[in-house]
Amino acid sequence: MAKCDVCGNDYDKSFQIISAGKTRTFDSFECAIHMLAPTCPHCDCKVIGHGVEAGGQIYCCVHCAEESGAHGLKDRG
Repeated sequence: MAKCDVCGNDYDKSFQIISAGKTRTFDSFECAIHMLAPTCPHCDCKVIGHGVEAGGQIYCCVHCAEESGAHGLKDRG
């Protein structure tokens, strides 16, 4: 068993994700999202879909990007 890097749960079905050369261990997708998913700078939600990028920021949607001053973006279909 391996302990989750977020909650510390020692779980027999834990899994690992390698990102930017670092291996992290999780007991659930919820914990993986909590640690790894970017946060929308406008509404503070976790971006777990494609999101949109503008000015070096990742937004959850075009609406949030536009509310933050970015224009001319389209949601991915």
